[in-house]
Amino acid sequence: MTQLARRLGTRDAVAIGLGSMVGAGVFAAFSPAARAVLPAGTGWALLGALALAAFVAYANATSSAQLAAQYPVAGGTYVYGRERLGPWWGYLAGWGFVIGKTASCAAMALTFAAYAAPPGWERPVAASAVVALAAVNYRGVTRTARLTRWIVALVLLVLATWTAVVWSGAAGAGMSASGSDGGPSAAVAGSGWAVGYGVLQAAGLLFFAFAGYARIATMGEEVRDPRRTIPRAILLALAGAVVVYTLVAVTLLASLGLDGIAGTTAPLAAVVEGSAWAGVVVRVGAAAASLGALLALVAGIGRTSLAMAREGDLPRWLSAVHPRFGVPHRAEVTLAAVLVVLVLTVDLRGAIGFSSVGVLVYYAVANAAAWTQQGADRLYPRALQAFGLTACLLLVVTLPVAAVLTGLGVLALGVLVRVVRRSRDGERHRRAR
Repeated sequence: MTQLARRLGTRDAVAIGLGSMVGAGVFAAFSPAARAVLPAGTGWALLGALALAAFVAYANATSSAQLAAQYPVAGGTYVYGRERLGPWWGYLAGWGFVIGKTASCAAMALTFAAYAAPPGWERPVAASAVVALAAVNYRGVTRTARLTRWIVALVLLVLATWTAVVWSGAAGAGMSASGSDGGPSAAVAGSGWAVGYGVLQAAGLLFFAFAGYARIATMGEEVRDPRRTIPRAILLALAGAVVVYTLVAVTLLASLGLDGIAGTTAPLAAVVEGSAWAGVVVRVGAAAASLGALLALVAGIGRTSLAMAREGDLPRWLSAVHPRFGVPHRAEVTLAAVLVVLVLTVDLRGAIGFSSVGVLVYYAVANAAAWTQQGADRLYPRALQAFGLTACLLLVVTLPVAAVLTGLGVLALGVLVRVVRRSRDGERHRRAR
């Protein structure tokens, strides 16, 4: 069996996309983004960065939706790049996705453990979470979608409770704690260059939070009525995430201010630290959100790996699909093994920046591929694709330098491996003749 079964409807696909975005963004991305815009000295800079990241995500989402409607198979932009631009561009997108999202998986597993595990047990608990969710994915995509729906519902309930507690003052954290120092009403303090660079870098970091809709496109081979379902699911999931992020960002700025958000790694928990029960609720929500993101990420990487293996860009034995459960089981088991090693051995404090490099390269290729579509396959104007391509490349170069250098280095290593492998394959063909 080499084809995946079409079992997902619109609600399933939206849940998977929301589970990826809400888990990654709300509990992980605001603090590093706030540190990036500190030179501006204003909460408006953080909200501007969020708006820019959301608009870049929208442009990229329309490209992904348009491409996925024409090519409803597993693999996402790896497939689109190959079909529209050529094998090398597809490989660059696929490799960027795999390395970026593998880092995201490890980060989500460690984030879950940070909230759920007792001190000293974080890494073993993170490894156990990887194994457990890999087992869920192995049993079939409908189980993945069903569990993701429950996780998304729990996270949204937690965020609604958190917002009500904060705005009512029940947590003991005074609103506008930072006054005019960091709230949205403050005047811009930094130089124009510092403000612009900080906003761009923060937008690149916050884009990490919006990238979950890619999971919908990579699972295109498992969606019913893909030409209708995929575009609807991508845009609905993105719209839902924008609403959630905006509400959380405004609440954080009103209660902690920009300095307060930048000074903690767990801003949502910091806001309600005066209430024991609210703190427990936030921890439960953070753990559930991280699990939801990890579950959807593992599914997406497995499908992209499947597509790359089918073309020989990864070992072909990874292309096997389980005859009973209809999933790329070898790819998912291999990914789980890699993740267990990572969470047990590696410190991934720079995972968000590293992941953003790979994912922005992935979407740059998606926008370039969508630009070439014509006729009935064109669902959105080319201006969106031009903006998305330009913005992706700009955000990559404004990310933290260490993340950019590491990400580009790993991308280059993947290109080198493919060059060597293709050279050996060519030599074998010549000898065979």
